[in-house]
Amino acid sequence: MNAVEKTVHWSTQDSSRIPFGVYTDADLHARELNQLFYKNHWGYVGLLAEIPKLGDFKLSWVGERQVIMVRDNVKASDAGVDHGIRVVENRCAHRGVRFCQESHGNRRSFVCPYHQWAYKLNGDLGGLPFKDGVKEGDEVNGGMPADFDLKAHGLTKLKVAVLHGLVFASFDTTVESIEDYLGPNVMPWINRIFKNKKLTLLGYNRQHIPGNWKLMMENIKDPYHPGLLHTWFVTFGLWRADQKSRMVMDNKGRHAVMISRRNQGGQSQVTQGVSSFKANMTLHDDRLLDVVPEPWWTINDPSDLSQSITPTVTMITLFPGLIIQQQVNSLSTRHIIPRGHDGFDFVWTHFGFEDDTPEMTTRRLRQSNLFGPAGFVSADDGEVIEMSQDGFQQKNSDGLSQGETLVELGGRDCEMTEHMVTESLIRSMYAYWKKVMKV
Repeated sequence: MNAVEKTVHWSTQDSSRIPFGVYTDADLHARELNQLFYKNHWGYVGLLAEIPKLGDFKLSWVGERQVIMVRDNVKASDAGVDHGIRVVENRCAHRGVRFCQESHGNRRSFVCPYHQWAYKLNGDLGGLPFKDGVKEGDEVNGGMPADFDLKAHGLTKLKVAVLHGLVFASFDTTVESIEDYLGPNVMPWINRIFKNKKLTLLGYNRQHIPGNWKLMMENIKDPYHPGLLHTWFVTFGLWRADQKSRMVMDNKGRHAVMISRRNQGGQSQVTQGVSSFKANMTLHDDRLLDVVPEPWWTINDPSDLSQSITPTVTMITLFPGLIIQQQVNSLSTRHIIPRGHDGFDFVWTHFGFEDDTPEMTTRRLRQSNLFGPAGFVSADDGEVIEMSQDGFQQKNSDGLSQGETLVELGGRDCEMTEHMVTESLIRSMYAYWKKVMKV
């Protein structure tokens, strides 16, 4: 057994013990990028609301490869109406230059500054200087070979899927449809937030977290920690173990939804001995928890259509890199962008709806202070992920990062539950990970 095999050796047949090497091995991370980000999976790249006009573009990422999401002309075809959204890799087909340096803007075309190769919005090569050489008298000097074909030298084009204003892309042109990818268990919760609504962009937060990218996926599949780590959640009743909750996953175990309903907080069995609970904590500004129920919160229960439910919280994790948050009136997407095996960028995009009143927009923005890099809640997550990575990377006498995490709360299976005293969503993600990664 070589050093890599030692660091990622699973001590159990199930996924209830995760070896530290899963978070610390650079060679394994390179395989993950290929298997989980560049093949057979969809990656989130942005919102339609970020590129409202023809020529609007935004830089984004699929795995560690930078891409450009751009709005092109809408076209009709035999297959229906083309949505006009293109995603191309930000890498010149000539000399590999990352030619676009602005995070967003508007363009009629993209031009590489090095040799002025010009690309249409759809990624096709439109032209290049001196393609046919330079005339000197009756002679032509240089130029591309006679068989040079513009159509064969465009930008790398990704397959694109647009779902209710969410834009996904994949380097794998054979990837399944986005609806099949997400599956019938998860789709109702995405529809609840996005279907038949026009989004408005409210702003961004960005941060870099020195931890493995999977730790953030785990964090939002983990209902165990919020009522223990986060003072705001346990004290003000935003997420606690005594709330009626549901843990949902897709049929492959890769995507999940944590669903709950706020209570009034206060002392109870679940606060006994919990150091983060502050019985006497009050707010200087009560508007931070000025929660107003919205009509779309109530939906027919996907597991029993004869019943309706009204969650105040849904945390959706779409593997491998997207989190969709609804925490009371605060709405955002969170994009996980790997930066090697021991770090990731985390981009929050806060949004509302076009028909929101000015008061609701202000409320969404005010409640967004709970989240982001310095959020009253989310700052805790960034810090504890860094602490976790530090622990995993401690070497033993052989110079290896050996050990394993234990995720056995609620048993060792990967079942959906009607409570949050479980780590089943983490186990299900790693059961899927093991299958795809063949470890």
